[in-house]
Amino acid sequence: MGRIDQAAARARMVAEHLRGRGIGDERVLRAMGEVPRERFVRPEDEGRAYADRALPIGHDQTISQPYVVALMLEALALRPEDRLLEIGAGSGYAVAVAARLCASVLGIERVEPLAVAAARRLEELGVANAVIRAGDGSLGAPDEAPFDAILVSAGAPAVAPALLEQLADGGRYVAPIGRSSWAQELVRYTRDGEEYRRTALGGVAFVPLIGAGGW
Repeated sequence: MGRIDQAAARARMVAEHLRGRGIGDERVLRAMGEVPRERFVRPEDEGRAYADRALPIGHDQTISQPYVVALMLEALALRPEDRLLEIGAGSGYAVAVAARLCASVLGIERVEPLAVAAARRLEELGVANAVIRAGDGSLGAPDEAPFDAILVSAGAPAVAPALLEQLADGGRYVAPIGRSSWAQELVRYTRDGEEYRRTALGGVAFVPLIGAGGW
């Protein structure tokens, strides 16, 4: 079997799984086409890096399917000046993509070995405007708040109040919410003063958000 042309596979992913399924934000499409997803999966999964599916990354965690990553980032409508907080950073893939869309990204991952590996990966790829640290992401990062956007990449039974409080006025919060720990609805909350407008984005399945503000 010949070596996989990852650049060609990445281009097909963007054309077929993202643009072909309705992702229309050109900045998101460009960023997804630039970040090498094969660097964020296990070595044995590199040949499947651009399949539109979640893949295991160890410690009972997964890297989300490309379409869902693109959908969440499109829903956040990130601007070049924005500061983003991602909860459940995993292998660091969404952080790396988002870092091309906004001013800075802080990723929090509760599994310390994953957080350490993700931070090393970002350094190797020269992603200078993103930081990943270990901790209980369900509590957010009050020392760094407020954030223009918050992305939760793990399913919770309800919106974590601590995270909403860390959202700037006009900010966007995207998270999978549901009473099942493995099946949720992706929702977006947009803050307008002390009010939050809710938009449903469809059904998803994420690993559970473990912590004080999750399961």
